[in-house]
Amino acid sequence: MPTIVVDVMPKSELLDPQGKAVSGAFARLGVAGFSDVRIGKRFELTVDGEVTDEVLAEVKKLADDVLSNAVIEDVVGIEVVQ
Repeated sequence: MPTIVVDVMPKSELLDPQGKAVSGAFARLGVAGFSDVRIGKRFELTVDGEVTDEVLAEVKKLADDVLSNAVIEDVVGIEVVQ
């Protein structure tokens, strides 16, 4: 059965406290080469049947209305994986 992956990230203009904590941990551990860390959410939706344009439209609506908070988050990707 196909799976649709939805990725949601905090809006770029907002502070990401989890990302800042990880970035600080990198610095304390001596990890170099990364200037910023942002942490988001990943949803995997298993589809019963085939993925049609209608199914993708429904997932887009669900991503915007249910899986993300439009005030503080952006839906950054919707991808079909097998």
